[in-house]
Amino acid sequence: MARGVYIHIPFCHQICHYCDFNKVFFKNQPVDAYIEALGQEIATAVAQYPNEFTQVETIFLGGGTPTALSAAQIQRLLEIIRNFIPMQNVKEFTSEANPDELTVEKLQALFNGGVNRLSMGVQSFDAGLLEKIGRTHSNEHVYKAIDNAKQVGFTNISIDLMYGLPGQTMVQWQHTLQTALALKLPHYSAYSLIVEPKTVFYIQYAKGKLHLPTQDLEADMYDVLLQEMEAAGLAQYEISNFAEEGHVSIHNKIYWDNDEYAGFGAGAHGYLAGIRYSNHGPIKKYIEIAQSDVRPIVHEHQVTHEEKMEEQMFLGLRKVEGVSFTAYEKKMKEPMHKRYGDIIEQLVKDGLLQQDEQGIRLTRQGRFVGNEVFQQFLT
Repeated sequence: MARGVYIHIPFCHQICHYCDFNKVFFKNQPVDAYIEALGQEIATAVAQYPNEFTQVETIFLGGGTPTALSAAQIQRLLEIIRNFIPMQNVKEFTSEANPDELTVEKLQALFNGGVNRLSMGVQSFDAGLLEKIGRTHSNEHVYKAIDNAKQVGFTNISIDLMYGLPGQTMVQWQHTLQTALALKLPHYSAYSLIVEPKTVFYIQYAKGKLHLPTQDLEADMYDVLLQEMEAAGLAQYEISNFAEEGHVSIHNKIYWDNDEYAGFGAGAHGYLAGIRYSNHGPIKKYIEIAQSDVRPIVHEHQVTHEEKMEEQMFLGLRKVEGVSFTAYEKKMKEPMHKRYGDIIEQLVKDGLLQQDEQGIRLTRQGRFVGNEVFQQFLT
């Protein structure tokens, strides 16, 4: 049963140097045809699995950049979504956005179309770092976009921040955090840079031209992040996410709860009816297949019971609340300690996990080395 729907908009007016998602420059792309193909893909999936979409709680527009579309294109996209996806249980409808593309007209189209949450890619409030990572917005664009969004009616606004950037100092990171928190938004996400293949940064790294902060400095940046968010009254609910009460992202939690979601669009990934799948990435190929009333899937994998157990552990441990013994046993039909008892015992001794009657979770120390902990649960 799909709790969420992810819809991929692969168009960008600029390509960020760290981004490895499926994306293309907006200019000269068949954007309108792509939007119509999305509608056909969604309709085909709903017809194939009519019972899987009756309890959808969240919809998430990601990219690429959804706000690269014009206001009219946004309006058409949202109309298509409402036509094919049952909306009666949708609580959270998010769109990613670039601050310098978020005009009042686009904001109004999003709000009128049912979007009730914005997730803005800000990354840094340092102009030099923004240029270095390939961003084109300014701080003024951020302030104006947030003000305009509030005037249109948005109250649930999140911004993404990044640390561990090339040449980034602790002073720059602290300034970004303080500037971001001064906006008094209900949700913040903060991610360390990961140099991914097929990105500008990867090419620079391979040539020895990408100068990153040391691992110790990056760990210190994460420590400062935790301190600043706590001081601002924002609760950490996942390794990289912080929110006021009532503003935890439901869509994000679907991934970490290892629940099912549908993914639509070129290069999108989904987890539906026990199958993890990915779509064709090239835009024209995607449109061609979707228009023929066939789902444009390039790869699919039936998740085994063992894989589900592993995913339940390493995804669930990203959450501050961790993995519940009861929830695990309900899903897996066996107690957690049957398979993972020895691993849990050792990680508790190492100070990386803590457990009580309810379940297990990362300690504060464990959050700094989360990937090493997660690896222990993979065969």
